[in-house]
Amino acid sequence: MTTKGKIGDSALARRLAGALQGEVLFDAFSRGRYATDASIYQIEPIGVVVPRGLDDVAATLEIVAEQGLPLLPRGGGTSQCGQTVGEAIVVDVSKFMDKIRDFDPESRRVTVEPGLVLARLNAFLKPHGLFFPVDVSTANRATLGGMTGNNSCGARSIRYGPMRDSVLAVDAILADGTRCRFAETPDQGSAPADLTTALSALGRREAAEIAARFPKLQRRVGGYNIDALAGNSPPNLAQLLVGSEGTLAFSHAIELALQPIPPAKVLGVCHFPTFYQAMDATRHIVALEPAAVELVDRTMVELARDIPLFRPTLEAFVRGDPAALLLVEFAGEETAAQLAKLKQLTELMADLGFPGAVVEATDEGFQKAIWEVRKAGLNIMMSMKGDGKPVSFIEDCAVVLEDLADYTDRLTKIFHKHGTEGTWYAHASVGCLHVRPILNMKQEAGATTMRAIAEEAFAMVRDYKGSHSGEHGDGLVRSEFHEPMFGQRMVKAFEEVKAAFDPNGLFNPGKIVKPAKMDDRSLFRFKPGYKTEDLDTALDWSDWGGFAGAVEMCNNNGACRKFDAGVMCPSFRVTRDEQHVTRGRANALRLALSGQLGANALASEEMAEALKLCVGCKACKRECPTGVDMARMKTEALYQRNKIRPPGLRERLIAHTPRLASFGPLLNLRDQIPGVAGMSERWLGLSAQRRLPKWRRPYRPAGLGEGRQVVLLPDCFNGNFEPENLEAAERVLAAAGYKVVVPAASGRPLCCGRTYLAAGLVEQARAEARRTIDALAPYAAQGLAVVGLEPSCLLTLKDEFKALFPGEETDDLADRAQLLEAFLANEEAALDLKPLAARHALLHGHCHQKAFGVMASVTETLARIPELAVQSIESGCCGMAGAFGYQAETYEVSRRMAELDLAPAVRAAPDDTLVIADGFSCRHQIADVTGRRALHSARVLDQALASGGTDYG
Repeated sequence: MTTKGKIGDSALARRLAGALQGEVLFDAFSRGRYATDASIYQIEPIGVVVPRGLDDVAATLEIVAEQGLPLLPRGGGTSQCGQTVGEAIVVDVSKFMDKIRDFDPESRRVTVEPGLVLARLNAFLKPHGLFFPVDVSTANRATLGGMTGNNSCGARSIRYGPMRDSVLAVDAILADGTRCRFAETPDQGSAPADLTTALSALGRREAAEIAARFPKLQRRVGGYNIDALAGNSPPNLAQLLVGSEGTLAFSHAIELALQPIPPAKVLGVCHFPTFYQAMDATRHIVALEPAAVELVDRTMVELARDIPLFRPTLEAFVRGDPAALLLVEFAGEETAAQLAKLKQLTELMADLGFPGAVVEATDEGFQKAIWEVRKAGLNIMMSMKGDGKPVSFIEDCAVVLEDLADYTDRLTKIFHKHGTEGTWYAHASVGCLHVRPILNMKQEAGATTMRAIAEEAFAMVRDYKGSHSGEHGDGLVRSEFHEPMFGQRMVKAFEEVKAAFDPNGLFNPGKIVKPAKMDDRSLFRFKPGYKTEDLDTALDWSDWGGFAGAVEMCNNNGACRKFDAGVMCPSFRVTRDEQHVTRGRANALRLALSGQLGANALASEEMAEALKLCVGCKACKRECPTGVDMARMKTEALYQRNKIRPPGLRERLIAHTPRLASFGPLLNLRDQIPGVAGMSERWLGLSAQRRLPKWRRPYRPAGLGEGRQVVLLPDCFNGNFEPENLEAAERVLAAAGYKVVVPAASGRPLCCGRTYLAAGLVEQARAEARRTIDALAPYAAQGLAVVGLEPSCLLTLKDEFKALFPGEETDDLADRAQLLEAFLANEEAALDLKPLAARHALLHGHCHQKAFGVMASVTETLARIPELAVQSIESGCCGMAGAFGYQAETYEVSRRMAELDLAPAVRAAPDDTLVIADGFSCRHQIADVTGRRALHSARVLDQALASGGTDYG
């Protein structure tokens, strides 16, 4: 795995930068971020290139070839076998090379660049009634180039086959710089004649050996697809590039065959008391000709129940405590036909001895929610806390269905022999289960056990005439085992293919041919001697065994790189930079904590830059299935940095916002006196393009209501800038039959400490939290609800307070703390609401409302207003994010975040549409970017009260 290149070579970096339009990243932090993928491996690259287009790729190839350096193509970096890591020049196509070049709906063909994400392609195709059918679970971040390189398959391969069945042609650059097209027929392509002749000869010569040695399975993706060379004259070399893992050529355009979207789909969730029975039933279920049969095992169900994002769905489709579930989908033209198939499934299950064991899902939304759980299978499995994790190395072995039950039973016994258990999920329909034994790869014993299990498991697969590589490719994990799988002669043929395309071994060396040992610990993420710094942390990380353990929960599978609906990760959605995605930040933190980025890396400017665009939205806390809470990690990292590099004046002023109320009128002069805003930008870094929130009169409670008591907690934002929201909340709670109690505070109003946490000033936040806890604890002890309006403040009581003061006291307060709408919904409070002048409303959810899963209560409460149609905006972070949008250096990024979803939706709404946003920052961003006024839900409810309330127009 060594090269002639120097890692981080500055002269090479300068040369590349001068020749390219794209980005050249040779610094230690960037190399560290690209040193890993979703596998167990970590290999530092020489440097990273992010090309803007084909000319950049060609220039890079010319320079590295001249110096005899390897080149490694990379898409989303989610490979599980180490395909996208290596000591090479890594070329990341995911940022710029993501266009649709050509589309012909009549012939159902599309040509795409390799960096295009599958979900974005399917979103483009949907209005045409078409889709690309290789539906991998990582569709919202998997690139078409990576899928082609891995010969990906997906859940519905039983109907549509693997990637090679849908790739029609590939445009590529060869190692010598030749640009050519590989296609089905010579007149469609332009492959060099000598290359075609040599490979045709190889195919004829090895036809008999190929027939004898290649497994007779659809799920055979190991080695090169040299079966495409046998029996075809001339051969379709595009199929040879599929599954080649970037080792033969650099693919820059891929022509794909499309399929019509089946208009009717139904799903049956089959429950089994034992795992063996589920595996044995699969061959019978497949006879019903389903579109998919996917496994979910007990471990996955139990782990998913602990993940807030998936818990409600699990409660809806899992009955009792099954050992295994099979998700069986039927799809076609007519609903009636699919319902008939679903009935046949129910009857079949009864015949097999499982009456009443099928949960039917015919609603499209319900089906989608169930599939989201399955698609998150890998990350759900990886959400196990501690050093022992499910490890991918025998992940994709495939056998014929008749052998599936026996195979899984024997493999389980191998796990038990070595003192471990395995996790199981995925493609039961084609005998390709994603199975991972639980191992601690930080220890030498973990690597030793991995090798022993691999050798025994692969030998068993060969006994069944199966395939040791059924979906996720070879990479560093399985390439070593090609000789026992295919025989020495076939391995030599693989090497001959590699030499014909790439005689100097330029492209992605060490994969498929001439590999390293799969258990070479020098290639592991956790190398021999790996250890992390024992920090005196500010927050409680005991659930993860420490701060480093929490950081290590990131398994690099890249769910944070998604572009579809959801919140995570707004900075990545804007920048498309690996640096500014949750995964990239987690990698930087892990490398810093383990000393791999030098002394004091945690407090370095490079680390500050890596964390700068994290807006603390907490989307990762909810949407990352392994629970990587980057907002909390950023607070801890800033706290550690502050020990060496204290925060600047701007950060301290913003942190002290709750204490500046008495200076409010003076601070308002910033936007009233010409020139002062400009000075504030020069001196403090506060963008002159923003008007700061205007300090108002402080909120004064009115003491309204009778009956049961409820505590209203004023926050500093509504309390000082928009007191009318708290006054409206008082009226609403009183109208609902409650006596409103506002807790007294000595000296100054209570504060959650949120502004201090954002600056890493944890001790000051702890002091504010202590004051608030002491004031609220007596009410919580009485069982009273503590109600708030500002999501970021109120939800701090449910989250950061527990990290600042772990124990029963904060747990009890967290249980009592609720946002206004959640309280009204949970208490089913009676409100006599009347129609508003407005008949339509757009609702934007604050990031923390989404992260804590409370948006449903907002829509439920607003739905009580007669004749008001409320539409939720499918939006991520608004981009204001506290002080983030006011900072000069992040102002533009803030606006771009708003322009992703939120701002266009608000601008498109008619003038008489209400715009509702509970977040203080959200309301100000909407006003600044769109010119529209947004209201807190409390004011909308107040307006709709029978008493008339106030007309907010």
